[in-house]
Amino acid sequence: MSRFRAKTEQRGFTLIELLTALGIFLLVCGAAFTLLGSSQKHYQTESQVLSSFQEARLGLDQIVRDVNDAGYPPPTFFSASAPQNSASSPFAWIPGYPGTSCAIGTGVGVQCTVPSGVDLIIETNPNREDPNCVPNCPVQWIRYQLQGTTLMRGTANKPGDPDTSTSGNFVPFVQNVVDTAAQPIFSYTCDTTITPPPTLPCPNATNADSQPGNIREVIVTLIVAAPVPDINTGQPRLVQLTGRGRRVNPNQ
Repeated sequence: MSRFRAKTEQRGFTLIELLTALGIFLLVCGAAFTLLGSSQKHYQTESQVLSSFQEARLGLDQIVRDVNDAGYPPPTFFSASAPQNSASSPFAWIPGYPGTSCAIGTGVGVQCTVPSGVDLIIETNPNREDPNCVPNCPVQWIRYQLQGTTLMRGTANKPGDPDTSTSGNFVPFVQNVVDTAAQPIFSYTCDTTITPPPTLPCPNATNADSQPGNIREVIVTLIVAAPVPDINTGQPRLVQLTGRGRRVNPNQ
């Protein structure tokens, strides 16, 4: 009796099948890496937007605190015999400070060369409640000025000229600030002599009321751009924060 062995033929993949599988694999890997790269860029953009927001938030809070403390100290901290320890004006914008007066954007009388929408000089005593220096805590000028896209901060002890003293002490404060003519960084409201006394935007008040000493509030608007544009549109990613500082110290 003859026995026949059945031979099983085993075939491998053909070259075409291997090339097809390799092509599909490369397409899947390419799509995965593209998605991963896009996700990483999106994450980096959002992280930078968050960092810009945090920097702007901290900067805005500091400016508002300085404005709240601006002006004349409480009577318990006032010393007429030591002018360097007393604030003469809440905002050091008077030409020839503190000799003459000026009007803020009314078009009448002597015009203030400062303030502008990107420059703010505050006269304050930031350490007046420090038990180690009362009643001899020196008054400081604190200045915020936009230079290019960087909001700078400078401080200088009184006495001395507030402009030249602070200009030599500028340090970067908030980066990538956007300056727009339609939205100044600093705008102001003034107390008026009208009864009852409303608070009006300073250029809309009368010439007599639009004095630096009558400024009650400073509205601060910070528009900060993230370092990298949006990955989809290519447009800058902007963060806008608005705060309001209101000085509480009375005029002399």
